[in-house]
Amino acid sequence: MPSLDGAVVLVTGANGGLGTHFVHDALARGAAKVYATARSPRAWDDERIVPLTLDVTDPASIDAAVAAAPDVTVLVNNAGAIPPNASLLDVTEADIRANMETNFFGPVLLARAFAPILAATSESVLVDVHSVASWYAFGGVYSASKAALWSATNSLRIELAPKGVHVTGVHMGYVDTPMAAHAEGPKLLPAELVTTVYDAVEAGEHEVLADELTVQVKSALSGPVEALYPDLQSKNA
Repeated sequence: MPSLDGAVVLVTGANGGLGTHFVHDALARGAAKVYATARSPRAWDDERIVPLTLDVTDPASIDAAVAAAPDVTVLVNNAGAIPPNASLLDVTEADIRANMETNFFGPVLLARAFAPILAATSESVLVDVHSVASWYAFGGVYSASKAALWSATNSLRIELAPKGVHVTGVHMGYVDTPMAAHAEGPKLLPAELVTTVYDAVEAGEHEVLADELTVQVKSALSGPVEALYPDLQSKNA
């Protein structure tokens, strides 16, 4: 089974509420080093944490990160963004493209770039952070980007498995971070989610359904679309 003990971890979006927990929890589980990446990396009071500049939407920045971190054994694709509008009809074309760059192209191209490094070490890991929005289209382009990443993660899982790389996809509802400050209703604590994710990684699990909402939505995918979106029934009545 994969283990965080002795691992060298790279976390994207490490400055955020969720990313910070991915960094600290990896060290608590015995990681030897964590590359804490962000567009503007901050200082960390721990010599085991290496701040690293990374813009996941910039191919040159990805190449530089690969060169700076050739010993990575666990890649956590955590960085993400939300568009200014949840409507595909009202949001600008520029915002649609920008959200896809951050939430889809960025993590996919980063996984491709680090694939040879991960494959060079046994029991290496790729973690892709999705969302319940992968399966429930309440977020416009955000949902579309996360659905696309989910599909890509499934493809990467199949392609990387023969190379000894374990791939874990993470799905959850709202998490209590600044990104979800606008949202109402129950929210997972970041520490709780990260614990669940790393537990799943070390148990060799391929998918994390972090809360009951996500479990319910995924189970509804096999039913008619009207069951998942009841408003469609009333509009057709």
